[in-house]
Formats: sequence, C-alpha cells, structure tokens
Amino acid sequence: MARGDHVFVRRGLRYSHHGIDGGDDTVIHYAGPRGRDRCIARTSMAEFAAGGTVQVRSYQQRLSPDDTMRHAESRLGVAGYRLFRNNCEHFAAWSCTGRAASSQVRRWAFGAHGAVASVVAAQAIGAHVALIGTAGAGLYAMTGPLRRRRGRSASATS
Repeated sequence: MARGDHVFVRRGLRYSHHGIDGGDDTVIHYAGPRGRDRCIARTSMAEFAAGGTVQVRSYQQRLSPDDTMRHAESRLGVAGYRLFRNNCEHFAAWSCTGRAASSQVRRWAFGAHGAVASVVAAQAIGAHVALIGTAGAGLYAMTGPLRRRRGRSASATS
C-alpha cells in the first residue's frame, strides 16, 4: 500500500469499507456515528481496518497520488454520508478517478431488481415454472461462449 491508494476492508459478507491511504499509517474515509452525521476524517490504519485485512483496489486509469490526496484532503470534515448516493466507496473512487462510483450499490441495485422480478414471476406463473426459467436462462448464459465459438468456426469454413 502506498500514499493515495484506494484501500478497503471487508466487513463480513455484506459490504466493504473504503478510504484513501494517507501514506503515513493513516486513512482518509467516512468515520464516526452511523448515518448522515458521518464525516470524512483521517484516522489510523488500525482504526480503519478494525481487525480486518486491508486491501488495495487497482484502477486501469486513475489520478496521480498527489491529485488523489488533494481530492481526499479537500473533503476532510465534510458530512453528508448517503448509503446509495455518497458512501465511502463513492468518496474513495472519486478521490482516485474524479468520478464517484460504488460497485456495491450497483450490485445491491441489480440484486434487488432480480429478487423482485423473481418473486413477481413466481407469484404470477408458479414457483416451479420460475425456477425452470431461471435455470434455463443460466444455462443459456453459460453456453454463450460455446455458441459464439461454433458460429465463428462455421463462418470460417464457408
């Protein structure tokens, strides 16, 4: 880990906590009480980790460590935590790339839509039909590479 790295620590199976490595055994991240009172603060790496293993998120394109630190430090003391629109992962990604994004929120959103759709389908057409349809869709998705490969070899031989 190095100064300006996007670091995170998993908190069980449900989520991970994100911040920016200060390069001096500190992390800039959302800290404090749960909810909207939470604000961006610099804490020790040990407090950030809370007994977990700290990992680094890599990016294909990102800002320099100096620009990342300027972004992160410019938000010190700012409150306004929002789980779905302004969480710790949004902050860390914005600090590193200039664009706020949260893969956790995307996963939760897609999972919620899928769960709702499955329940509605099960109620409308019967659970056994929904289960068969879900299994069929999964098999179709998994065999996509095989279908594409067969299509390429057929067009190459003609």
